[in-house]
Amino acid sequence: MELRIEWTHKTPKGPEVNFFSEELPAAAAILVAKDLEQTGRAKNLRFVDRFDSSWTLKEVNAYLKEIETEPHSVIVYFDGGHERISRSAGLGCVIYYEQHGKSYRLRTNTKLDQLTSNNEAEYAALYFCLQQLEQLEVHHQLVRIVSDSRIVSDSRIVINGMTNEWLVTEKQLQLWIERSRVKINELGIQTDYQLIPRKENSEADKLATQALSGVAIAALIEITS
Repeated sequence: MELRIEWTHKTPKGPEVNFFSEELPAAAAILVAKDLEQTGRAKNLRFVDRFDSSWTLKEVNAYLKEIETEPHSVIVYFDGGHERISRSAGLGCVIYYEQHGKSYRLRTNTKLDQLTSNNEAEYAALYFCLQQLEQLEVHHQLVRIVSDSRIVSDSRIVINGMTNEWLVTEKQLQLWIERSRVKINELGIQTDYQLIPRKENSEADKLATQALSGVAIAALIEITS
C-alpha cells in the first residue's frame, strides 16, 4: 500500500500552512510521519491512500501488522501468445509479493487449446494470473497489474478493456472480461493497472512462449538481493 502524508505545519508565531507528500510505501510513510511528529510543529497529520481514504498512524500500523503473515505488495505481470493454425495459447504469469518480511517471485505458465486470437490469449493470461493469486490466498488489498505500454499491443487492449477505456464488442472477449471481474470481486482485491516498457515484461513473455513449446514452468523463489 502506498500513502501520501497530509499535515498542517504551525510556526511559533506565524501562520499555519498545509502540506502533503508524494506517495510513499506505507512503512516509509510511517517513518516520515514519526519524524514530523518529533518536530512538535506538525498537527492534523493523516495518511491518504490512492482511493482518498484517510488513515491515522494507529490504523496504518495495525494494517501492516495484520498483513505481515499474508502475501502483500503484490505486482502481477502477464502475457499470452497464440498459434493461429493449432489454435493453442501459451499463458505466462509472474507475481512478485512480500510475506513474513521476505520477498518472493512466482513464475508459472500453462497451455490452452481452442482459443481464437492473440487478444483472447491475453485475456486468458490475465485470468490465469487471478487464479494464481487465489492459490496464494491474496485477498482484500490493492494489486498492481502491469502491461506492455506500446500503443498497439494485445495486453494493452486487455487493460483498456478491463478499465472500460476501450469498447470491447467481441463476445468471446466479453466473456473473459466478465470472468475476470467475477474473480476480482471474489478475491475482494482492488486492481491498479499500469503500463510499462515492453522489455520489462520479458519474463511473462518468455513463459508464454515456453508454454506454447510444451515447456511447463512452476517456480517460486525467495528474492534475496
